[in-house]
Amino acid sequence: MTYVKFNQPTLRSVDSFFDNLLNEFPAFTGNSFHFPPVNIYEKKDVYELELNAPGRSKDDFRLTVDKNVLTISYDKKEESGNEDIRQIKKEFTLPSFKRSFTLDEKVNAEQIAARYENGLLVVALPKKEEVKPEVKQIAVN
Repeated sequence: MTYVKFNQPTLRSVDSFFDNLLNEFPAFTGNSFHFPPVNIYEKKDVYELELNAPGRSKDDFRLTVDKNVLTISYDKKEESGNEDIRQIKKEFTLPSFKRSFTLDEKVNAEQIAARYENGLLVVALPKKEEVKPEVKQIAVN
């Protein structure tokens, strides 16, 4: 592949001008507007949260529960560059993110489990067992 760079602004196309403008504009490239989409399902014994996050490493995810708030974050670890390879253009990135969810009182926070497969982070939020009042027999004297 041959990479051609125009040094004269009059030869650049309008498309490449806007591409460069949008790529350098902080609101579009920062992670302030990037949240991976989430699906939440309720099953008989568990709530299941699916977070769409393809191309990431499971070791870079962090899940915490603090005061009934589940926080899922991803921090991209910088890889050391290979001196034999020179990157000419980079159009996709895996930005860091943080999402928080308030847990229902029905969720057993001690038993939360997560797995990462096929680009989905699946978080299982088990329901607490329903506490049924104990039936007490009272003797008549």
